[in-house]
Amino acid sequence: MNRKATPANSMDLRKASSRCVLLFTRAPEKGKVKTRLSTHLNDEITLNLYKCFVTDLIENLKVGEYTLVIAFYPVELEDKVISWLGSEHSYTPQVGRHLGERMENAFREAFLNGFSEVLVLGSDIPDLAPSVIDKAFEALRNHYAVIGPCFDGGYYLIGFTMKTFLPDIFKGIQWSTERVFKDTMGVFSKKGYKVHVLPKLRDIDRIEDLKAFYKESKKTGCKYSKTLSYLSSIEDVLGYED
Repeated sequence: MNRKATPANSMDLRKASSRCVLLFTRAPEKGKVKTRLSTHLNDEITLNLYKCFVTDLIENLKVGEYTLVIAFYPVELEDKVISWLGSEHSYTPQVGRHLGERMENAFREAFLNGFSEVLVLGSDIPDLAPSVIDKAFEALRNHYAVIGPCFDGGYYLIGFTMKTFLPDIFKGIQWSTERVFKDTMGVFSKKGYKVHVLPKLRDIDRIEDLKAFYKESKKTGCKYSKTLSYLSSIEDVLGYED
């Protein structure tokens, strides 16, 4: 799975756990990340926010008893991603023509590398609690799949075991629309899958999401995060009103 990982992150890590979290990320390029936010904020601020999202998420995910693998896109910018996040992590490229194909291929590769329980996680919820990941893996003990819906109609997490992996779930979906979760659950239903649905969470795609996150995070454990610290420094640009 690793391409330029350090020895500490190669085969020894995979032997340490049968569980894997694949964190889907994009290379840090201006104008290429969080494009719906950039319609309200300039590209530099949007990029800085995205970097904060990912670094906060990685910090939260460090505590779990699983192997964290950063699935990056696009493939040709591997060096830029590793330079940003550090060589101490495990990396794998996202390969495919669209998001569904890239997720399907990521699951397949993880299972081929010996993991028996795999979660794919988006990078849009910087304050995601480690307990959510624990509950997702716990759910896979009694369910074929696990999914975490977002308020905007998408999902922030999806997971399978090696024996219950369902590639059909990534085909024929209208990605980046409010139908993603509904249509995905429709496929599960047709296949007779027993699915555990995690709590619905807010991912940060729009300026309204960002403002709501900023207000809520002041009251939570996320108040010491890089994301909140950066948001505090751009309150005037954000147009935030307490």
